Amino acid sequence: MSGIQTNTTVGPQYRGLLELVLSAIPITLPCFVFLYINGVMLFTLRSKPVLRETCRYILLYNLLFADTLHLTLSQLLYFLTIRIRLTYPLCGVLIMFAHLFSDISPLTLVVMSLERYVAVCYPLRHSTVVTSRNTAVAIVVIWAFSSLNVLTRLVLLLDFPFENLQTLQMTAMCSAQAMFLNPVSEQYDQAYKYFLFVSAGVTVIASFIGVTIAATSASTDKASAHKARKTLLLHLFQLGLSLFSTLYNPLVREISMVVDRIRALHMQTALYVVVIMLPRCLSALIYGIRDNTIRPILMYYLCCQRKFSVVLKEAEV
Repeated sequence: MSGIQTNTTVGPQYRGLLELVLSAIPITLPCFVFLYINGVMLFTLRSKPVLRETCRYILLYNLLFADTLHLTLSQLLYFLTIRIRLTYPLCGVLIMFAHLFSDISPLTLVVMSLERYVAVCYPLRHSTVVTSRNTAVAIVVIWAFSSLNVLTRLVLLLDFPFENLQTLQMTAMCSAQAMFLNPVSEQYDQAYKYFLFVSAGVTVIASFIGVTIAATSASTDKASAHKARKTLLLHLFQLGLSLFSTLYNPLVREISMVVDRIRALHMQTALYVVVIMLPRCLSALIYGIRDNTIRPILMYYLCCQRKFSVVLKEAEV
């Protein structure tokens, strides 16, 4: 009888572990692939002086760096919360860092759009306006603005009377919504998102309109203006994906209320890959394929420094 009882106990535990592993594979494998691509792209952007010193590549490095950190943190949160209920302090720290990294993307896209606008509309002033020093200042301002948002959220969070709780152990999974412990935090979150994405969207659209108008001028480089318009449209698309990623947790909550557990798990996995992971790797894919300077160097490292060695030498010449 004792052997039967042991098998009965181990059976559900084994099935639970197997279900956990199978549910983690569709998320873990794409995450490692995306992290590898981002890592190679980051290394590529630091491998040549022309990439280290050109302002738009410096901004791209900042964008990819923040996206890679956000993707890594998202995967860490997934592993921690899939079986463990975190404490409020630990969850709060992880969520604050997630907010910090996620805000960098739209802010950097704004600066990159303005850089393209200056390059096309004011080509003679581009070299004096868009310098390495000004780019570094812009990046510092981006991180400072995002950090200010995190500090504001932290102040609102500390206003909650944690001493009234029976335990600091969370009853729900760690998420941004789970940390809305008072109505003010949720109201601030909504107001900040509206302000950030509306401001960023207006800036990118205004830059696109400015470049389009400048393209009609006889003195404007038509090829450069056409390429800038395509780049700005991609920035607008990336901004939309960043905005859509903020809807992940509300969508998962609504899905779990209307479908059964197995379907909810499958839909949550698909949403996580498309809404959270893919936008964080899209910049590396877009610029790695489109940019004539980056593409041969990126493929050189992705292909283990063999197949594209000839192309790389030609690009350097």
